[in-house]
Amino acid sequence: MVDILKQITEKLPGKIVDAGFEGANVVLYTDNENFFKEGGPKIREIVNEIKKRIELRADQKILKKQEEVEKEIKSIVPSEAELTNILFDFHRSIVVIEAKKPGLVIGKGGSILEEIKKTTLWSPQVQRSAAIQSKITDNVREVLYANNNYRRKFLNQIGKKIYKNWSQDKIDEWVRITFLGGARQVGRSCILFQTPQSKILLDCGIDVASSGQDKFPFFNVPEFNISQLDAVVISHAHLDHVGLLPYLYKMGYKGPVYMTPPTRDIAALLSLDFIGVAYKQASAPLFGSKDIKEMVKHSICLNYNEVTDITPDVRMTFYNSGHALGSALIHFNVGNGAHNFLYTGDYKYGRSRLLDPAVANFPRVESVLTESTYGSKNDNLPPREESEANLIDVVKKTIEREGKVLIPELGLGRAQETMLILEDAMNTGKLPRIPIYIDGMIWDINAIHTAYPDFLSAKVKTSIFQDKNPFLSEIFSRVGSHHERKQVIEGGPCIVLATSGMLVGGASVEYFKEFASNKNNSIVFVCYQGIGSLGREVQDGAKNTKMVVDGRDEFVEINLEVTTIDGLTAHAGRNEIMGFFNNMHPRPKRILINHGEVSKSLDLASSLYKTTRTETNVPRALETVRLR
Repeated sequence: MVDILKQITEKLPGKIVDAGFEGANVVLYTDNENFFKEGGPKIREIVNEIKKRIELRADQKILKKQEEVEKEIKSIVPSEAELTNILFDFHRSIVVIEAKKPGLVIGKGGSILEEIKKTTLWSPQVQRSAAIQSKITDNVREVLYANNNYRRKFLNQIGKKIYKNWSQDKIDEWVRITFLGGARQVGRSCILFQTPQSKILLDCGIDVASSGQDKFPFFNVPEFNISQLDAVVISHAHLDHVGLLPYLYKMGYKGPVYMTPPTRDIAALLSLDFIGVAYKQASAPLFGSKDIKEMVKHSICLNYNEVTDITPDVRMTFYNSGHALGSALIHFNVGNGAHNFLYTGDYKYGRSRLLDPAVANFPRVESVLTESTYGSKNDNLPPREESEANLIDVVKKTIEREGKVLIPELGLGRAQETMLILEDAMNTGKLPRIPIYIDGMIWDINAIHTAYPDFLSAKVKTSIFQDKNPFLSEIFSRVGSHHERKQVIEGGPCIVLATSGMLVGGASVEYFKEFASNKNNSIVFVCYQGIGSLGREVQDGAKNTKMVVDGRDEFVEINLEVTTIDGLTAHAGRNEIMGFFNNMHPRPKRILINHGEVSKSLDLASSLYKTTRTETNVPRALETVRLR
């Protein structure tokens, strides 16, 4: 065992009064004011030597009083930054500055932050104030601030665990993965990643379109022991990847969960909504708000391209996957380069209005686990321009015949993409300016998008920075009550974007029930419809369906126009998947395929093998594959 803290502090004799960890990062505390202000070059020298992130902070006893610090920050930061809040984390000597224009708080080359640090002795962190007030983001931050002391102890324990058997040398050991869910199906993604020293869970999803035990991953297997889990890593916040995460904490898991900041906020929001849907369906929820708080308390958030150790022998990096806000391709470096594994989660290898395309260049990759949602030969998606034109055409024709358009949306990603398309179409005259109603959790997720613009495409990010936020356009109206929903249903031609995307619970089901019988209306599917969902039933041409109306089972006639526009999906189509692997650098030696219907997964495996001459495999549920 390498005592990394001792190794560092011995290089700084008499300067450090306390040393600990925040996850894999090393944090040093000094009561020497001069060293705190001038010790940067020496710290950087040690960082270059040990290749670990180190942060120097002031010890509590030399910190300036909070009231004084607040005044000094307000005098240093230009008023144009529009400060909205200043919060103090006394246990970690951190001051969090929230502003509408954080760039002006940071200053050129970090000059203003450096001035704040030297003047106040507090370590400043900057957060963007959301253009749309986000209750969930506020609540998440509140949970983190309220548990500052617990967080410090928790993160330190994680660091101790990481460095207990940590070695700088290459480690020759086996690597294997077990599919607890998501193999040969879309839904309940959950993979157990193992080495002799590590047990890591990749995603923890639920299959919203299934019932009974088929909804959940296989946790009742010998390979899975919650008390032995070292970490959970979440690729993105859709329910089929994160829906069961709070339940892990209810089951007794107390370890870290790694994800991007927007994924954490959206996961909390979707989890709360999941509880609400359960109550509406008169069923007991799987977990409660207490378990969601535990998830937030134990979260460790990383940005794209940020490398960190998560166990003694596994180093991890998130890369943009282009699928949804904060979604990530997850790269694992095992045993200091002994094996490199890429888990794609869901990805989009093509530019959209909302996001940049998935990254395809990595330092090293020997094996890849890829999704195959649209992996068959028949899933070559049309060009995006054509798909957008088709959407606009359907909407235009429906409005001309005095009908209403329902677009069931996954609250995360597709809804925001559709909003951008429709907003542009109305601004350019391709569509008349009619009301667009936003129902369900889409509005709350919009707020989270505005809180994290750095994760969005360059164009949308620039618009938000220039106070031309497209999500705040006057054409969008939020529906926030049953009364308002009734007004939309009884009103004139309009467009309704509502969750859920598969017509499985949520506001979209209410609208569908009211719109279905009228042939002047339209329903447009822009996202994947899971097998067994009402959305899939309607998509496949059902003429009627059984629904609960006023507490009774009734058959609802389906006369409205049904349109599917595959080209707007957030998943890579067949051509994009093939393009991803043709352009991927370096080329992997093995490709594993999951997250797709059986026929699509097998079809993709065959084509990838023929094209790349790379070994391919389509594992089954509960199958274990040795990667090394």
